[in-house]
Amino acid sequence: MSAWGAVAGGFVGTVILTTALRTASELGLTRMDLPFLLGTAFSAERTRAKALGYVLHFVAGQCFAFIYYGIFAAIGHSGWALGALFGLLHGLFASSALVNVLLPVVHPRMGTSDSSAADRPFLEPPGFMMLNYGPGTPLATLVAHTAYGAIVGGFISLAS
Repeated sequence: MSAWGAVAGGFVGTVILTTALRTASELGLTRMDLPFLLGTAFSAERTRAKALGYVLHFVAGQCFAFIYYGIFAAIGHSGWALGALFGLLHGLFASSALVNVLLPVVHPRMGTSDSSAADRPFLEPPGFMMLNYGPGTPLATLVAHTAYGAIVGGFISLAS
């Protein structure tokens, strides 16, 4: 196992994850735009929010790759299949608790289930498994995160 494998896997995995989610959005499978969601936490200006969101998404991709690396090092095993399992769990956590429960609490431009229509939030709350962004969102999210995990796990195991 190698930290350089985590760097490379995190980069390639994030490119694939981001591309898969963008493709799902362009194909009408989801209305979710994860970089935009992240960027609007820091800027109300749409173009700036998107650009900042992509930077934040790549930083998060590297951070998660190092979290995966730490877990792999702790258990003494890594690989594509184990990485895919971690990615699936990562996607389930992100879409059920992180984005649905925690993000609306701290995001200054996102509505919550308790927001009134008069509050006019910039973003609607994602809902459980981000279903408010379309019925294809859970599948797109889980497939993309599973691919990310497989790539990170594979790169880490190959860089031994």
